[in-house]
Amino acid sequence: MCRWFAYISPEEPCLLSDVLINPANAISKQCSEHYLPKLLPHGTEHDLDDSSDDLMKMRNSLLNMDGLGVAWYTKAAENYVKGVDGQRPALYKTQSPPISDFNFRNLCGNTETQCLFAHIRATSGSVVTQVNSHPFVFGRHVFMHNGAISDFSRIRRDMTDLLSFDAYCNILGSTDSEHAAALYITNLTNHGTKDTWEKAHPLSEMISAMNKTLVQIMELQQKHLGDKATPNSLNFCATDGHKMVACRFRNHKTQQPPSLYWSEFAGRTLNQKFPSHPDGADKVNEAASKGTDEKIGKHTIIASEPTTYDEAEWHLINANCMLTVDEQGTEKEVPVEFDSKLNAVDPSHP
Repeated sequence: MCRWFAYISPEEPCLLSDVLINPANAISKQCSEHYLPKLLPHGTEHDLDDSSDDLMKMRNSLLNMDGLGVAWYTKAAENYVKGVDGQRPALYKTQSPPISDFNFRNLCGNTETQCLFAHIRATSGSVVTQVNSHPFVFGRHVFMHNGAISDFSRIRRDMTDLLSFDAYCNILGSTDSEHAAALYITNLTNHGTKDTWEKAHPLSEMISAMNKTLVQIMELQQKHLGDKATPNSLNFCATDGHKMVACRFRNHKTQQPPSLYWSEFAGRTLNQKFPSHPDGADKVNEAASKGTDEKIGKHTIIASEPTTYDEAEWHLINANCMLTVDEQGTEKEVPVEFDSKLNAVDPSHP
């Protein structure tokens, strides 16, 4: 199953290579390596391949080799394009594995940003092509997904009927995830046109749009499949560059959703500018000689897997909850609101 990484800060930029390439468990290495504290045991006597939790293993597939995408926010367009105010997302997508993509590595080593989405894809059935790679951009808004919408082909037609015309026209690929992204932007803008995608919305509206998108998907499945509807894995994340909403969700009474963690501290370990970085001994000595105590600014990382092996730096988001980050970088976890009647039963795994 896919892997994604998100970074946001009101004040502290990150170098893309510091968070996507260099970390011990960077997303670029999660094509074939996984670290899931609080979900699966780790150590010399345990391995993901040998875990007795087959469902969790299945939902955190070992191989993610079906596409790479990165969206980062930059103020460049503001300086050149009339009517653009503030930062907007730049987008890079490729089918090459991230660890051997020369362009990706060069871009990451020379780009900094205060808001970043990165995603490596494991297809749930749709074609492997650049347009099917996440993230998906709608004006100033970016969206990505880890998981799968169950029986997507059965509800796809009705799902498109819920979309605004411009959101439907913005779908370039064939994935369930991009349709979910289009449904989210439709809900966020109240069926607004493409021009409304440039507007920032209050965090409360982003939460409401995310929650509504989840519920609409499940309601369509109940409509078409009734008691035969199977659970979804819907780890969504959306941002406008200043605020972020991420959910960890599976509509089943007992099964865990795919993994999703957050950290307010890991950036100090990842950012080369600060003494806490593994290579920062010289910075510690320099700071001491100057009598300064340089500290990294407020930031939040949300990721399918911790990118450092310090378990104390990471929190597992509770099942069927959303983590929100406001303009000041304050994090809050809130439950997804949905009728328990929308919980599905997987007949093969009750």
